Amino acid sequence: MKLSHHRNGLLVAALSLVFFASNAAGQTAPAGQAPAKKAAPAATKTAHASFDPALLHPSTLKAQAPETFQVKFETTAGDFTVNVTRAWSPLGADRFYNLCKHHFFNGAPFFRVHPGFMVQFGISSQPAVSKAWDSAVIKDDAHKESNRTGTITFATAGPNTRTTQLFINYADNTFLDSQGFTPFGAVSEGMDVVTKIYSGYGEMPAMGGQGPAPEKIESEGTPYLEKNFPKIDSIKTTTIIGEPAAAPVHKAPAAKPAPKPAPKPQS
Repeated sequence: MKLSHHRNGLLVAALSLVFFASNAAGQTAPAGQAPAKKAAPAATKTAHASFDPALLHPSTLKAQAPETFQVKFETTAGDFTVNVTRAWSPLGADRFYNLCKHHFFNGAPFFRVHPGFMVQFGISSQPAVSKAWDSAVIKDDAHKESNRTGTITFATAGPNTRTTQLFINYADNTFLDSQGFTPFGAVSEGMDVVTKIYSGYGEMPAMGGQGPAPEKIESEGTPYLEKNFPKIDSIKTTTIIGEPAAAPVHKAPAAKPAPKPAPKPQS
């Protein structure tokens, strides 16, 4: 979906990247932005994560969210909390609830950060999980709440295409209200953390920038980010406040013990 709105002299082009090959998201990077300098070793910035095997089966994750709930995000930039109001966008709130409950966002990078506009995330750090959710779309909700500062909203690639990508508004982006972007919650604590998420890499290559390529994140995961974007911030984990932890995360199967040698015949 293409947007054609100008803010502060900057063109706002396609806001989301549900389908990476043909849909870009957000605004162009500020003119004259200096390239990022090399950072300390990647391990200091990138959150690593294994995953809940339920994430490989999106069609099974359809629990209805509570009418209101809170999610704590622990990130490499610090922690923040989101308050969700299901009535604002019921299908969006349900999808977010299931993603958080099963830790979809563990290790996910904040891959597009535009100060004064928005920060976008929601591509899994696990290629197998990204592939599973690629076409797991939900229908649009009726618009009830404005894209004001601090609200959290699903990105889209057009009508009825929401999957897992989200953005948090850095400003009152009310021009998005008429274009299918329906907030379902808002940051209640830690907005100062959200605004300091690393933004130095600029736009994605599809928009003429030097930032991460979403299709590379989707296919290669964390190693691609660690090698090429060591300063990028990411999500360590999400916790639905007041709920018990979800099922154990997926781990590699234990190695089978070597078979015992057959007894030698007695001489």
